[in-house]
Parts: sequence; C-alpha cells; structure tokens
Amino acid sequence: MPPEASSGSSQAAASDTYDKILDARAIGRKIVRLAFEILEDHYHESEIVIAGIGADDEGYALAERLTTELRRITDKPVHLTSIHLDKEHPTSKPIETGMTRELVDGKPVVIVDDVANSGRTLLYAVKPLLDMRPSAIRVAVMVDRKHKRWPVSPDYVGTSLSTTLHEHIDVVLQGDDPGVFLS
Repeated sequence: MPPEASSGSSQAAASDTYDKILDARAIGRKIVRLAFEILEDHYHESEIVIAGIGADDEGYALAERLTTELRRITDKPVHLTSIHLDKEHPTSKPIETGMTRELVDGKPVVIVDDVANSGRTLLYAVKPLLDMRPSAIRVAVMVDRKHKRWPVSPDYVGTSLSTTLHEHIDVVLQGDDPGVFLS
C-alpha cells in the first residue's frame, strides 16, 4: 500500500492492491522534462508563475519541484504560488489564491496538480485567474487519466494512463516511498 497520498486518494480505494507505475527516479525525470517543456513554451516571457493546487497537497508539492527545476535551468524569475480549493466540493467555499493581480498581470500562469481526472478541479482553479489578466494559462500534471467530463485538458503531462473509472491513482511526492500508484 502506498504512503499517505492526497488528491488521487480523495476517493477511498476499494482495493488494498497497489501497483507502482512510476518510482522516485522516473518521477524526477518526468519533472525535468516538464520543466524544459514549460520553459520552451515560455522562452520569450520575462517571468513565469507556477500555481500549485493545494498547500499540503501533492499538486503543490509537484509545483514546488517544478519551480526548483525551472530555477535551475533558467535565470528568469519563476514565482511559486498556490490555489486553495475543495477538490470534492469546489463551490462549497471561496477559492483562495496566493496571487495578486500585480503578480499575474501580463505573465503566463501554469496551474499544477498531481492528477487530472475529470477536469473539474482544473476548471475551478482557472476561475480566480480570469480577473487577473495573465498572458496565458496552461496546466501541468504528473498523471492525466483521460476521463474528462469538463473542457480542460493538461498542456504538460508526466504520464497518461487509460484507467477504468473504478481504479484510483495516488501520486506521492513526499515521504519515504515516492511514486505513482494504481489501485
């Protein structure tokens, strides 16, 4: 069983059997590749804003690692911020961000989450940015599950998995046993 995880396990797994799809080393390679893709798409921008979903969530942990990698490969400013929303009930309370209009205005924003499932979380994460006038909004995820019911698809994907609706993905970036797990 994988270590405690967040968004992928927000729906309790029905099975105690987990398969490790990616280990820590593979995740590290995917993060480096994602950072280079983001930099390539925003090469002519003067700054980049990375907005991780959650605070104690794997989406934010992925955003931290992407930011670290981007800062390693470029001299341009890369700003890390967060978007806080209830993934299960996104309309139950206001969506909070660590962003100001000054931070976002005219700059590209990359929203980062661990797993893209239906697209609902990502769609709600875009909402507070609409009044801040970014130059572009893109989405990066470690795993794209291909179960879109909402009109949002990630621009940067670590890995795509065709799963059944009954299978669960857990992305664990923190702790002793990082990995992407399928149950």
